[in-house]
Amino acid sequence: MSGTVQPGGGLLTALLRDVSRSFYLTLRVLPLGVRRPIGLAYLLARATDTLADSVGLPVSRRLEALASLRSRILGQGTARLDLSDFLAGSTGLPPGERVLLGRIEEAVGGLDACDAFELARIRDVLDVITGGQELDLRRFGADESPRLKSLANAGELDDYTYRVAGCVGEFWTRLCRRSVFPGATLDEAALIEDGVRFGKGLQLVNILRDLPRDLAEGRCYLPSEELAQVGLKPEDLLDPAHEARFRPVYDRWLACAEEHLAAGWRYTCSLPPGCLRLRLACAWPVLIGIRTIALLRESPVLDPKFRVKVTRGEVRSILWGTLWRLPFRSAWDGLFEKLGPRTKTAGGRG
Repeated sequence: MSGTVQPGGGLLTALLRDVSRSFYLTLRVLPLGVRRPIGLAYLLARATDTLADSVGLPVSRRLEALASLRSRILGQGTARLDLSDFLAGSTGLPPGERVLLGRIEEAVGGLDACDAFELARIRDVLDVITGGQELDLRRFGADESPRLKSLANAGELDDYTYRVAGCVGEFWTRLCRRSVFPGATLDEAALIEDGVRFGKGLQLVNILRDLPRDLAEGRCYLPSEELAQVGLKPEDLLDPAHEARFRPVYDRWLACAEEHLAAGWRYTCSLPPGCLRLRLACAWPVLIGIRTIALLRESPVLDPKFRVKVTRGEVRSILWGTLWRLPFRSAWDGLFEKLGPRTKTAGGRG
């Protein structure tokens, strides 16, 4: 395809590794047929997320840049993106994300190398994701107030997890269905539903793990409606002394995340038998996620000095554990329960 920019080694290897080591592992094991479009979609989503989260720039400027990048991704605009103020003014921007913003034209140009199906799916999922990021910015930062703000109810949290992660499950499934297992007989609607829950579960784990950091930045994703039921306001969560009163609310959302990840494990185990690379790519985030939930159940969650993280050694153990169990169905099926806190129903569809 002459004249187009195709993101190759630079963007989809070294740069992707720099902005997300965990997703880079997933991308490397994916079947070749979906590796490039999924990697490109991830990089573009990471760029929009970096714009939305750039500390040190006004919310109005972040919204403007996000809208411009969204327009370019959707093919609605052609103006060259100028993100020099983000590179100059953002505080604490990681080196990989700084490089990504500096090469944003190359990343957007990579869409020219996609076929019509890939392009449509990438545009669909990025449209939903950027819409969620814009909503998040308007909800938490539009008035530039330092006051801590919270989501109102469970419906708002469910909607947010769909917009920024659940939609990725559908995107992933449709691409893989077309390129990896087009002729397989399976319940596609159920697979997509579980894929959406898979994404929601991963996002919920991130929210629950990062709660103290988000609170320090003025955002509470756990519903104020549920906090009020235990006599708390969002700002009370800044004091670790309220942990005991808060814990029932937190544990209910941990259980929700666990149920979503159980659907993600069901998704993984429902893939056609020959899709070994795809099964590994799905298994790793599910298993790391359920291990994180197990740690969160036993850890203080309001203390900003204490951050739960699955160690590199545990991650390596999970990766090797999946590799040797992959040919043995009985050993494979037990992995989720082995790493999780208490799930008993991951194998059935419910």
